[in-house]
Amino acid sequence: MGVKNLWDVLESCKKTVPLNHLQNKRVCVDLSCWMVQLQKVSKSHASLKEKVYLRGLFHRLRALIALNCSVIFVADGSIPAIKLSTYRRRLNVGKEVAQNETDLQKVTSLRRNMGSEFSCMIKEAKVLGMALGISCLNGIEEAEAQCALLNFELLCDGCFSQDSDIFLFGARTVYRDICLGDGGYVVCYEMADIERKLGFGRDSLIALSLLLGSDYYQGVHGLGPESACQIVKSIGDKFVLKKITSEGLGWVKRRKGGGNNLQRDDNIVQVISAYMKPKCHAADSDMVQRVLAQYPFQRIKLQQICAEFFQWTTEKTDGYILPSIAERDLRRFANLRLTSSEVGLNLPLHEIPVKCPVSEIIKSRRVQGRECYEVSWEEMDGLETSIVPADLLESACPEKIVEFEEKKAQRKKQNIQKRRPKKKETMLSVTELDLKLQNLLFDNNLEDQVNLDPSDSSRGILATAVAEANLLIPNDTEHNGLVQNINNISSNEAVSNVDKNEVIDLLSPLPVKHSHSSSKCQQSSDHIEVINLSDSENDMSPEHTEKAKELRLFLASIRNEIH
Repeated sequence: MGVKNLWDVLESCKKTVPLNHLQNKRVCVDLSCWMVQLQKVSKSHASLKEKVYLRGLFHRLRALIALNCSVIFVADGSIPAIKLSTYRRRLNVGKEVAQNETDLQKVTSLRRNMGSEFSCMIKEAKVLGMALGISCLNGIEEAEAQCALLNFELLCDGCFSQDSDIFLFGARTVYRDICLGDGGYVVCYEMADIERKLGFGRDSLIALSLLLGSDYYQGVHGLGPESACQIVKSIGDKFVLKKITSEGLGWVKRRKGGGNNLQRDDNIVQVISAYMKPKCHAADSDMVQRVLAQYPFQRIKLQQICAEFFQWTTEKTDGYILPSIAERDLRRFANLRLTSSEVGLNLPLHEIPVKCPVSEIIKSRRVQGRECYEVSWEEMDGLETSIVPADLLESACPEKIVEFEEKKAQRKKQNIQKRRPKKKETMLSVTELDLKLQNLLFDNNLEDQVNLDPSDSSRGILATAVAEANLLIPNDTEHNGLVQNINNISSNEAVSNVDKNEVIDLLSPLPVKHSHSSSKCQQSSDHIEVINLSDSENDMSPEHTEKAKELRLFLASIRNEIH
């Protein structure tokens, strides 16, 4: 519980920050608080049997591991003597408290029942933590007091606890809640904010505990949080404990016009001392130094534990934890490069003594609105690929991103080239085109006796055919022969030097003289009549109609191949 109503008093100082706020930090966890919180989610017998609380712990830990957040479990030790009465009241045996327990100087701490169901849950959590490389510090008495000491001594960046009295033990940064959904977040309280916004230092919070009540003191009956805050502020942080120590709480009783259930004032000194000087392992002790060391991840051990507790296959266990381990290694590599650059050592990726854990980027991803990359890993047994944040990869190995973008651009260029057929592949060869046109034109020769009316409206077919052929054939020196051959058929120059009395058949590959007479041939003294290839069907032979149709289809096929 901590201090009654203290979380409400501190509400204005609460901050909700993203889970990645914890990246590269070291945090202490009041293990009992976490297990109580996780147990509340799974109160049913079936949930306890399936160890849902332990699964919840596993997923919290792997999320923190992925952020390279070092975790230290801190477990409760013996129950402080000053807390025994509160402890027994919670066990519904408050009436059995001995008379001498009212004198705190004569009461000793009490060892916890290590065979209880809750104690067994704590043991399971420790075993799981060790397999994940997380050590546990067994406190002398209160776990939150030990966490606060490590934070106060700057041996960790913050503490996870739901006991508000952790501030009274000296904690500077406290994380009350953690959520893994919606990208994840933590609820954070900073002592600096409490001092700045509320004007309450550590001494003021201890004074509030004496007024409102806590695990160590019952408080002043009938005094609410608002009145208690006003009293403390009126005295000031520097003097409030001195006043309470010298005068007790009688002045509060007189100020409120009464106040029952006040303990003897000589116990107040012990309460203040319990907060200011809790029984903890010293910061420089061997116990503390051992838990601060980095412990290895035990993959086989974790597989065995998850098989026993959760009935998971090794593949399922690996699927959960290995991506987190790989991401943690990448963050450590990024930290190494950052540290190197800060001292002026900017080595290329291939010259860094520690090998980059990422092999290559496979593709870009977007996870919960965040830019990510799917990557393959170097020397990560059991894990081929996983997804990591793009900003992490940018800080760890930007060279990999450059390499990926270059390959991506090259693939895009190749795909465009594949979709755009080559000119030589889409057009008929010049020889083949020339041969087809020559054969078609030769086969389409009209009989010498046939002379069509020059005024017929369909005489434009030859000119159109020749024009289309010119457009379809590439305009370069390689194809000049074919172009010239076609143009010779339709050019007026081909017939300019011919006897005006002769009729020219343009279906021939070259201009050839003819001396034919026909009733349909109109002669004139100033011009030469030209045979029209597109006369009406009534004036054309069936063979001519068929050949004209073939010419149109042939030109259409060339146009389709070009487009």
